[in-house]
Amino acid sequence: MVTALPRIVIAAPSSGAGKTTVATGLMAALTARGLAVSPHKVGPDYIDPGYHALATGRPGRNLDAFLCGPERIEPLLRHGAAGADLAVVEGVMGMFDGASGRGELASTAQVAKLLRAPVVLVVDGSSQSRSVAALVHGFASWDPQVRLAGVILNRVASDRHEQLLREALEEGAGVPVLGALRRSAAVATPSRHLGLVPVVERSAEALRAVRDMGELVAASVDLDAVLALARSAPPLTAEAWDPAAEVARPAGPAPRIALAAGPAFSFSYAENAELLAAAGAEVLPFDPLHDAALPDGSSALVIGGGFPEVYGEQLSANGQLRKAIAELAAAGAPIAAECAGLLYLGQELDGHPMCGVLPVTARMTERLTLGYREAVALHDNALAAAGTRLRGHEFHRTACTPGASAAPAWGWRAPDGSPVTEGFTTANVHASYLHLHWAGAPQLAERFVRSAAVH
Repeated sequence: MVTALPRIVIAAPSSGAGKTTVATGLMAALTARGLAVSPHKVGPDYIDPGYHALATGRPGRNLDAFLCGPERIEPLLRHGAAGADLAVVEGVMGMFDGASGRGELASTAQVAKLLRAPVVLVVDGSSQSRSVAALVHGFASWDPQVRLAGVILNRVASDRHEQLLREALEEGAGVPVLGALRRSAAVATPSRHLGLVPVVERSAEALRAVRDMGELVAASVDLDAVLALARSAPPLTAEAWDPAAEVARPAGPAPRIALAAGPAFSFSYAENAELLAAAGAEVLPFDPLHDAALPDGSSALVIGGGFPEVYGEQLSANGQLRKAIAELAAAGAPIAAECAGLLYLGQELDGHPMCGVLPVTARMTERLTLGYREAVALHDNALAAAGTRLRGHEFHRTACTPGASAAPAWGWRAPDGSPVTEGFTTANVHASYLHLHWAGAPQLAERFVRSAAVH
């Protein structure tokens, strides 16, 4: 089905140029105009989509060509943008930066080409004037298949500075300037060891930051010109991704699957829960920081990523829930946990007692583990059959002792070719640092729901 969906991609020459400020501000400003804006983020990021959701009132969704495959990018955009007036896609890193050693794979440029979407380049104007033209000209000419259609200048110091930047771009780059943002402390968002502080932890502060981003962009950017560019994108031709078409729904009562949520476990792709529901489950969110019990009738448990290291003392203090989770695991209920979920299932985290399901202790470290992985499941479990091959992403500053059990969840090859085993499995528990986007492997949801149904 051919569908007209105005859309635009917000890119930058490098990380730190202000993509999130501009993209979130655009989403908020266009939403304030009464438009239904569908927010999207290139790559495996969980935090930026939270700010996007605040700006638009719609779930922030990821478009990751490594985790989900290039062929699913347009269908996933259409799925997320159903009923929207336009889509705004925030890029990742520098525009041409993608999966290490894989060329353009998973880059902003590749996603823009897959979506046939015009690109607006956010350029940090500080500490330069005429050189900005050479920078933009290089990005505009590097890949002729990427349509670099406009520039938004960020961190501009003064009216005179803006004039110099605009003159240089008009003279030498051939790309229109759509706006210029002054330096502003009001739109700054606090960061810590894994990036921005998630929206769920900031509440009123996050709302104010998003409001300020929207007001700054509305006052500094030609929104009509941005809309005109978005509307110049050609019609989409791929069918929308449909979770119900990806999985089989068994007969019988719907198993009730508890889903950890709240500030400590905020890293989750919306499509994962949608696939569980499509496969026949009733998905029941709960907050391990505050809920003393699992949702009534829970026959399985999913614990995604987040920041348990920030909330270790509070999680530990909720001993009633920790006991309930240990009892659920001992009863043979299927449990799938990734990253933060792995830490929560262990014996202790930074000295704080956790659920005690797994024979592992964890601690914060100074070392960041980051990168895409191509992994194979080494043992049968409730989530994946042995031999299942898929792609995931690691992103953490914690370490586990031991790093894997005698029955590890995954195996892969390090960059030097050496074998790596990681994670923990039993017949019913799957726990790993690997973040998975189930839209790229929908059989995971189907297998997990089947396991929950027979428990």
